[in-house]
This record gives sequence, C-alpha cells and structure tokens, in this order.
Amino acid sequence: MEFKEAVKIALQSLWANKLRSVLTLLGVVIGVASVIAVVTLVNGANTYVTTKFASYGADVFTVSKMPQIITSPEDYQRYQKRKNILYPDFQYVAANCRHCVGIGAQQAVTGKIVRGTESTTDTNIRGYTWQMPSLQNLNIMQGRGFTEADQEHASHVAIIGTDIEDHLFAGVDPLGQELRVDGTPYTVIGVSEKQGSTFGASQDNWVAVPLTAFQKSYGTAKTLTIYVKAGEAGPVLETAADEVRVLVRSSRHDAPGAEDSFELDTNNTLVGFFSIVTRSFGAVAGAVALISLVVGGIVIMNIMLVSVTERTREIGIRKALGARPKDILMQFLIESGTMALVGGVFGVIGGILVAQVITILAGFPSTIAVWSVVAGLVMATGTGIFFGVYPARKAAQLDPIVALRAD
Repeated sequence: MEFKEAVKIALQSLWANKLRSVLTLLGVVIGVASVIAVVTLVNGANTYVTTKFASYGADVFTVSKMPQIITSPEDYQRYQKRKNILYPDFQYVAANCRHCVGIGAQQAVTGKIVRGTESTTDTNIRGYTWQMPSLQNLNIMQGRGFTEADQEHASHVAIIGTDIEDHLFAGVDPLGQELRVDGTPYTVIGVSEKQGSTFGASQDNWVAVPLTAFQKSYGTAKTLTIYVKAGEAGPVLETAADEVRVLVRSSRHDAPGAEDSFELDTNNTLVGFFSIVTRSFGAVAGAVALISLVVGGIVIMNIMLVSVTERTREIGIRKALGARPKDILMQFLIESGTMALVGGVFGVIGGILVAQVITILAGFPSTIAVWSVVAGLVMATGTGIFFGVYPARKAAQLDPIVALRAD
C-alpha cells in the first residue's frame, strides 16, 4: 500500500466517525496545546525580561539594601534588619569611585498626582539624581532631563511618563505646566517615551523629581538604590563592582571579614535567576502536558484496537489479495500517526490562541517559538505511532482465513 493511500484511508476514517475522532484526539489536542501555550508564554516572559534588563545595559549594576529577588520569608527578615542605604553613602561612592563612568541614586513611593480637577492614583513617584534617566535608558521624548543644578538646588521640576501626559494633559503641551505631587507643586520639564506594560501593569504611570526635592517631602531616612555604570561588561564591570563594594563597606563601617550589609546585583544575575525560574515552571507544566499526551495516546490505542476489530474482514481480504504483514502494520501505524498529527495541528492552533488570549486579557508577554510548534507536532505524531504499534501488530498477525470468516 502506498503511503498516500494509507493517509487517505486514515483521514476518511476520521471524517466518517467525527464524534469518535474528536473524543479520540481530545487528549492529544489538550497535551499539545498545553505545551505550546506554556512554551509561548515562558519564551515571551524570558524575551521581555532579557530585553528590559538589557535596556539598562550589561555594564550597569545596582547597590541596594535588599536583593531585588528574595526567595524566602527568613531571608526577607534578615535583609530587613540591615541599615538603610542613605544619601551620604551615595555621595561618598560618587566622590571616590575612579572606575565609575556614571553613578546615580533613586528612591520611590506611590502617591497621587493632581492637575486642576484631574488626578491619578497609585502613581510611582521617583526621586532621581540627575544621571538616573540615562542610567535607566529613559529617553526624553519632549523637553529635557535633570541637571546637576536641579539636584543641588532641589528644584521643583518633574519628568513624567506618558500615562500622566495622557490623563492630566490631554490636548495640552505639558512642558512648563504645573502639577502637584502629593500636594507639592512641580513644573514639568520633560516627558519620557512610552514604555508599555509589564504583565498587565503600565510602566508609564510615574513622575520623577530631583532626589533632593523628593527627600524634602518624604524624608531622608528611607533607603535608596545606587546605580553604577562601569562603561564595559566583563572584567571592567568586575573591577568597578569590586571598587564600589569596598567604598560602600567603608561608608557603612562594615567590619573586616563580615558579610556585606548590602546587595550588589548585576543584570546577568537577575536575568539568569529569572531564566532558571521560568525553566523550572516550564518543566513542571511540560510534565503535566505530557500526561495529557500519554492519556491521548492510550485513547488512540483503544480506538485503533476497535478499528482492527471492525475491519477484521477487510484485513483478511487484503491479505488474501497479497498484502504482507508489514503492509498491514504500516497501514495502521500511518493511520494512528495521521490521527495524532491532526490532533497536534489543532493543539498547536489552540495553544497559540490560548497564549494570545492571555496576552490580551492579562498583558502577559508571549512569543511564538517555531521550534515549539515543530516539537509539538513531532511529539503528537510520535505519540500516535508509539501507541499504534500494538494494534498494528495485532492486525498484521491476523490469520487471513480466520479474518475472512469474521462478520
């Protein structure tokens, strides 16, 4: 029997028994859809996070009271007991670091922004030193950024995100306009370019003011984060990081031999940790999806056994006309593989649609990986062939005389 003829018979069998085919392939469809959806979402999250951290530059690292990723309540309690990193610590590092190409500091709170009768809530209010926008690769779309004079004189000027522009300055040029940040008046001098959303949360609902002005409103006791640009990744970054570590330890009077009372994080550390987490999540979700594939494979095997029973007389006629056992074996393997492949195709389509719906509704990033589509189809076809071996062997080993006597 030719390959094309066997595929044609398999498709005719699927079409002739539509409900049975749907129920048969449901497990394969769910399994493949789960794999595709998980891989698409995980790949999207990895791509997004890598891009976001890379936008800061591979040569930028941070110094903070607590690490940006904490994995247990015990660690949180231990880090919480550390002394806050204060503005004098930043000034000491900025004045003495010889390998720092750029250095800045940031604090942030959540507050309310008001202009006239319009207002925004849950806005991220940031206190920036003058170099921070460039260290975070915030491109000023309109106006200008902060200057050293703004920082030294605690000027009441502000840079805003596009959400603030859209909600408070609709149809109005925001530059030179006044707004109130938790009741304190500031003049808008710049508007940042749109950054979009992360996992459904907007990244443009923020206002930045000079850190010195920020501390006049919110106090100087809160901890801040220091950003350092080394100029290059690799050994140059390591040299700068070592120097900054020594300076911060000196400023905070850490005892010789004692562990750091602060955290120094690089982008590679954060991206690497996130990749490990998403890989672990993907492995668990993939294992669950494989269970669905196994269930689907078992269902295919059962249906193929029923098909062998229903077509016993047909098998006998084929053998009487000269069909060899390997021809019968190949026919049923092709049929089971084709059935599973059809389920895989619908599973791929379903998985992509599920991922896109999640992206639209929840804002979770997704990126379709071609290899995952190919892998899904190969897994589905392989499952069908593997679980079709037993029914195919049973059909191939039928005695033609006994088969011809079947009703």
